[in-house]
Amino acid sequence: MERIPILKLGAFLLVTIQIDLYDRLALHLEEDLVAMVEKKSVKGVLIDISAVGIVDSFMGRILGNIGSMCKLLDAETVVVGMQPAVAITLVELGLPLKGVYTALNVDKGMELLRSKIEIEDTIGDDYDDDTSPN
Repeated sequence: MERIPILKLGAFLLVTIQIDLYDRLALHLEEDLVAMVEKKSVKGVLIDISAVGIVDSFMGRILGNIGSMCKLLDAETVVVGMQPAVAITLVELGLPLKGVYTALNVDKGMELLRSKIEIEDTIGDDYDDDTSPN
């Protein structure tokens, strides 16, 4: 059975979707990604959809679900490389992709993930400092 490769790059997972996803493959990707986020304790997921030309409502929901599930597991999700036709389709279908950030390309997506982690670390450090005994 076909699977979409998921690569671990430091604190992130990278997924490059090179084919149009059919429903079963999209469901497997969702399951695999969420399992790897939990197993590898990553802080971010970057999904490159630059090769995807068509997104239907099911695929849009899957992307939104991935973002929501990853957020619950303390990881941010960034989708990169969205073609204009895909963006138009998602808007026309009324799929806002809550919990998912977007960036133009992989470099900008990685930069966004790094900035999100730095913000969380800063907030965590501030919280730890305020609660430590003097």
